[in-house]
This record gives sequence, C-alpha cells and structure tokens, in this order.
Amino acid sequence: MQGSVRKKNGKWYYSFEVGRENGKRKRIERAGGSTKKEALESLRKAIVEFESAGSVFTESDMSISDYLDYWFKEYVLINCKPNTQKSYEQLIRNHIKKDLGIYKLKQVTSARLQELINLKYRNGFSKNYLSNLYGVLSGSFRMAVNPYELIKVNPMIHVYLPKYDTRLINNPDDLKIITTEDYSRIIERFPYGSNFYTPLQIAFHTGMRAAEVMSLTWDCIDLEKGTIKVEKILYRNDLGVWIFNSPKTASSIRTIYIGKTLINLLKKHHKSQLENKLKYGVHYKKNDFDFVCLKENGELLTTDSLKYLSRVVNYELGINFKFHSLRHTHATMLLESGANIKEIQARLGHSKLATTMDTYSHVTEKMKKESVDIFETIIKTKFPT
Repeated sequence: MQGSVRKKNGKWYYSFEVGRENGKRKRIERAGGSTKKEALESLRKAIVEFESAGSVFTESDMSISDYLDYWFKEYVLINCKPNTQKSYEQLIRNHIKKDLGIYKLKQVTSARLQELINLKYRNGFSKNYLSNLYGVLSGSFRMAVNPYELIKVNPMIHVYLPKYDTRLINNPDDLKIITTEDYSRIIERFPYGSNFYTPLQIAFHTGMRAAEVMSLTWDCIDLEKGTIKVEKILYRNDLGVWIFNSPKTASSIRTIYIGKTLINLLKKHHKSQLENKLKYGVHYKKNDFDFVCLKENGELLTTDSLKYLSRVVNYELGINFKFHSLRHTHATMLLESGANIKEIQARLGHSKLATTMDTYSHVTEKMKKESVDIFETIIKTKFPT
C-alpha cells in the first residue's frame, strides 16, 4: 500500500487510499508531525496498523476534564433521567475532575484510577455512592474506546471496587428503622392538620419513597379500589422549577394496594383540601396539578420541605430519623409479620428480589431462625417422644 506526505499550513500531513466507497476512492489524511521525516514515519505506522486492524487510530490529546464535558453533553444529557444527570454531574465535578481532570485521557492508567477508588473508600464513602462513581468512570471510559475512538483500551477494565463488610452495610441501625412508639410520637408532634401529617401517613402505610409521596396527584389514587399508582416524580430543573419526570427505573412504576385506615385518612384529607380552597378563596395557591401533599393554603410541598421535618424529629424528639426511615420501617414490619417477600419487592419497587433480600438481610435471617422453630414445633407434634 502506497501513501504520500505533503506540507500544509506549516505542518506535514500523510495520506493513503483505504478503498472505495460507492465506487469512489476514499483516502485518509492525518497530521503527521512538524517535519517531512516525522510525517513519513507516521505514514508507515498508520499503514501497518490499517493493514493489521483495518482502521487508523490516533489517540486523542484531550484532557479527562474536556472529555467528560463532551461525554456528558453527547450521552448523559440525551439518554439519562434528570435526577441521574444531576447525580453524574456532581460525581464528575466533586471527584473525577478534582482528582483527574488535568490528566490526558490517553495517559491515565488503571493504577491511578484504582488509587482514586481506594481513596474514596478510605474516606468513608458508602458502597452505593462508590458504585455510582465506579459506574460513571467505567461507562465514560468505555465509550471513549467505542464509539468515540479517543483511546485504544479502557483502563477501567482492571479497576475493582473494594470489598465492604456486609455485616456493617446491612446493619439495621444504618437503615434507621423506627419503632411504632416512635412513630406515634412523630404523629403527635405533627398531628392531623399539620402539613406533614399526610405525607407521613402515606409513607408509613405504603413504603413509598419521599419523591414518590411528594409527587402524588389525586388522579393516581383510587379510593374505591384502594390503590395508589406510582408513575411520576417531581424534580427541580436547572432553572429551579419543579417539574415531573418518570421514575428512574421501570420497576418503580407500580400500583400499591392500601388498607381502610389510609383510605379513610385520604378521604378526610381530600375533603379538607376542598374546604381550604373555599376558605382561602383567591388567596389559595393554584397550580396546574391536583397534588395530594400541599400546605393548607395550597402551596406546594416538596422533598426539600421534608428536611425541616427530619430536623424536628431528630433534634426536638431525639429520634434517629429521616423520611426514608418510614420505607424501611414499613418493609420490616411486613417481613416480620410473614408477608411474601416477592410481594414486598413489588410493593417497594425494587427491580431485583436480591435487592430486597440484601437490604433487609437482618430480618430475613431472623425469619430463617423462626422457620426452624416452626419446623421443630411440627416435628414435636407429629412425632412426640
């Protein structure tokens, strides 16, 4: 295979024909260096590579910082949910760019990336957080190889997540499960008529996530059938405006059955909302959607509002609590009462049964021991000694 070199705008370029496309000759031309000698050497290497691999590859001098900006724009913004975009942006800004941004994309090694992961592990970041960071690094570097063809090898293929002690990860204290007595104290502090009474009751009775509760509209609730449809979440966009989007995963879209206690509470709450509209008249805050969780004057309650709730419960009542505690408490109560774990998985919106099993391993371990006791009771009944 023959090629040629030429000088253009003060630089030397090499080119050679790679074949025909639609009957027309196709040539590749690349910058080869600042001298004719360098261009000829680059030409020789390019021809050898093309004949052995069928392509010509020149690794990019782009920095990791610039590449991640490109990847975020061309992939993340197009393919990921807004909440995921926000999460990725924070990981890139706070961890990857801060530690690796000045490196050239083609120069970073597996060892340097492993050092980064290990550093975050030693700094006490959770397994879930570190997994997200690992996922961003793996996904972005994989796409730098293909389809972007900026580097030849993905350095993340030899990087591993540190092992976490599952006994510590699944410690029930970390899940912040509250007792029924503590829940009663919380409801006493935020009784019926409080802005937080209804969100608390919905989460406690359903195990719904905070964003799912605060995004509920009345058209998602069927009080006759006793169901709640989870199909959307609120999030704050770059302009600071709260808007709807679909849940992150398909399994999060689900229908939850509710009992008479919550049905009656919601009926009462719906009636109160209608009365408040009449009470406030023109001063009632109108919005485009019929939200379930609103302040008395119709003002929107969001997940940001729940931060105040958690502060009061933690510091005023002295209860180790966050709103997500209600989800863990709901699941734990069901498991300990013998509910089918597959049904609990669907109720919580977990995509995999293993997620439910791992999260509540302290409960399932207790259930295993209770199963042995039940079997022993049967044996003693059937085969008395």
